Amino acid sequence: MEFKVVERNEPPPQRRSDSFQVTRWSLVAALASGSPEDARRSLVELCQGYWYPVYAYVRRCGHEPKVAYDIAQAFFSSLLVEIRGAEPRSYGQFRTFLLDRLNRFLSRDWRSERVLDPSAIPPPVDLVVLEQRHQRENTAGATPEAVFQRSFALEVLARSSTRLRLEAEQGGRIAMFERLEPYLTVDPQPGEYERLAQELRSRPLALVMAVKRLRSRFRELVEEELAQTVADAGELAKEREALLAVLAS
Repeated sequence: MEFKVVERNEPPPQRRSDSFQVTRWSLVAALASGSPEDARRSLVELCQGYWYPVYAYVRRCGHEPKVAYDIAQAFFSSLLVEIRGAEPRSYGQFRTFLLDRLNRFLSRDWRSERVLDPSAIPPPVDLVVLEQRHQRENTAGATPEAVFQRSFALEVLARSSTRLRLEAEQGGRIAMFERLEPYLTVDPQPGEYERLAQELRSRPLALVMAVKRLRSRFRELVEEELAQTVADAGELAKEREALLAVLAS
């Protein structure tokens, strides 16, 4: 899949450093300076959004679906226990934090872990849907870490695409969006704009501009999703580069 977060002639949108004071991950990383409940809620929201990469990693490590599901459930609950009463610290990016803590969790006997609330961070979908996605996206020969990194990147794109669709629905443009959505990440074949223009009773140039606007907004939403997983602008730049590298590979 080809994905262009930033076109070569368009610099990424710049963010002010103070905008990171209210991201989900910065709330988690600065527990003592805010409400522990806010930090917990932010961690739950992040974990719910990135449940699948953990499940995919555990599956790639060789665990059966039900076992992987139970491990992921216990792991996410353990994170809530870990941050309860914790002091402020530098966690780095949420993506690297998640993988590091997951490896530590798997190195122990996870069945003996004392989890206060096993259902504190429920999966976004049930086991059947998780496993169907794993089978669909599974890449033969890929390492568990590669599977995790790719799944995390795809989750960022999926969440951004969902928000973009919602904006189209709210603006009464969902029909147009559904026809142009395939061109968010790939360029149309020669003649496709002309064919679509005839079907939609529009002009090819109008569709070119519409796709350009969609791509621009999509990039903004990707940036916003990434920003929720870091604590400052420098880390955001690194996450953007990491996302592009994973998708390019």
